[in-house]
Amino acid sequence: MSSLIQGFDPFFDGDSRLLILGSFPSVRSRAVNFYYGNPRNDFWRILASYFGRPVPSDTDKKKEFLTDCKIALWDIVAACRIEGSADSAITDYEIADLGRVLDNCPIERIALNGGTAYRIFLERYENIGLPYIKLPSTSPANARPKDKEWFDELRRTFG
Repeated sequence: MSSLIQGFDPFFDGDSRLLILGSFPSVRSRAVNFYYGNPRNDFWRILASYFGRPVPSDTDKKKEFLTDCKIALWDIVAACRIEGSADSAITDYEIADLGRVLDNCPIERIALNGGTAYRIFLERYENIGLPYIKLPSTSPANARPKDKEWFDELRRTFG
């Protein structure tokens, strides 16, 4: 059995308004030590398109982008056992303590990136007292259209 793997720390600053929660970092993301490191994942393309900015090319630019756009980023799974990157391979997980973010910035809404993040989020945070929504996964494994639903949610927060 694989050993327990720790996820990333949350990324946020004192002005973050939207918290986007994924499930757990992929193998590619763990290799680059930041969120959504697989270039085939639509996450950065969707956000950049909504905000009318170029897709950030490296971790420093991604952090600058998130800060400028007032977005906090984390995963609902803080640690787990996993082989590969598939959400279905996540076992023995620990759920993230969202207070680490919510107690330190004015989050208005929470967006869950995909069904697994949403399902695990509900285990502990169903009655969190903030609006939250399940959005289609930006993973390359999800080929269905997703931009409109993401844009609609970004409009709810940022206008």
